[in-house]
Amino acid sequence: MSKFSNTAEKRVNDLTMYMLGVIKGEKGGELVKKYGIITENYIPQDILSTFDVLFEQNVNIEDMKTVSNKLFNILYKTLSNYPAIKAQKSSFINLLEQDNAIILQKLKDSRKYIKELNVKYNVNAVKELILTFKEFEKFTLHYTVKENILFPILEQKWEQHQCVKLMWSFHDDIRRNIKKTLELLEAKNFDLTAFNKISSVVFFNINTIIFREEKVLFPIMLETIKHEVLENMLEQTVELGLPFVEVEATKKKIQSVVNKDDVIKFATGEVSVQQIEMIFNHLPVDITYVDENDTVRFFSDPVHRIFPRTASIVGRKLQNCHPPESVHIVDKIVESFKSGEKNVASFWLHLGPKYVLIQYFAVRNKNNEYKGVLEVSQEISEIQKIEGDRKLLDW
Repeated sequence: MSKFSNTAEKRVNDLTMYMLGVIKGEKGGELVKKYGIITENYIPQDILSTFDVLFEQNVNIEDMKTVSNKLFNILYKTLSNYPAIKAQKSSFINLLEQDNAIILQKLKDSRKYIKELNVKYNVNAVKELILTFKEFEKFTLHYTVKENILFPILEQKWEQHQCVKLMWSFHDDIRRNIKKTLELLEAKNFDLTAFNKISSVVFFNINTIIFREEKVLFPIMLETIKHEVLENMLEQTVELGLPFVEVEATKKKIQSVVNKDDVIKFATGEVSVQQIEMIFNHLPVDITYVDENDTVRFFSDPVHRIFPRTASIVGRKLQNCHPPESVHIVDKIVESFKSGEKNVASFWLHLGPKYVLIQYFAVRNKNNEYKGVLEVSQEISEIQKIEGDRKLLDW
């Protein structure tokens, strides 16, 4: 590994200057020669460090995404040749790799139908592509697992972890463009030009995220994350699952530690810790509590959860629980709560067949001091259908 032992600071500085230069409009080819980007022996950690520098300098995330594609194209061979540790079979990382292999094959198999459409409109090809892109849509669960299990751990374990924000932004691009592609395929008047444009972006982004996972993220994880932590990540994945690979638990799911005799007395009554947990989990809403330091402290675990939550989220900063493009909205809500300007923020949106109401409530003590945020999400499609009165039980 001696060929990778050049001064890290210089390598990171060269990559940073190259990316900033491209963003400013300088010629990429000249910058590559100036900083020796191709000839230098870069390692995955250099990429993490570089993105941290760019985020610290508040580089626009869209600019960062564009120039990162150029960088990974240049470093393709170097990163591919890095002597990475191999993940153990059926481990958390290995299952993610298996998942990637399946989606790559599905991408490959779909190309023949795209070629057919570009020769002549074909109803069968359209039907096959609709099925294929629905499989791609299913694959976005892979990203949900990363965002809810993998990213929180990296934020805890890695000093440099800003790269996950960039990856999350790409995840959202893929989700959005898969949806757009399906809309184009299902439209009465098929727009081939628009389809080719959007679908090609889906193909490119899925491929590039897989490369970044397997040539940057996973190698560093295998070098820096302890085996028992990876095992815990695998256990958490059992609940969410993976799109194309079966996840089996290696041990029993961790249960809440409850003392049946541990009774809490409130002004309005008394209940045990076990009873409180049952009450939270039987409410027809998802609840997440964030304390006054913007740290996630608790979430309920109802049977029919709207948004995925895993144990990794506890202890995570609220701002890291959202895609980078929407963090400014979260910050605005929290600041308005802390200042006392507002007490409630409400949103509602369609998620497939679900119609979801999301509300944020400022939590204050008896002295009106800010003590955090309570997020409450509820599926309201059935509630919206209610009309008139029901005064008798009608089962």
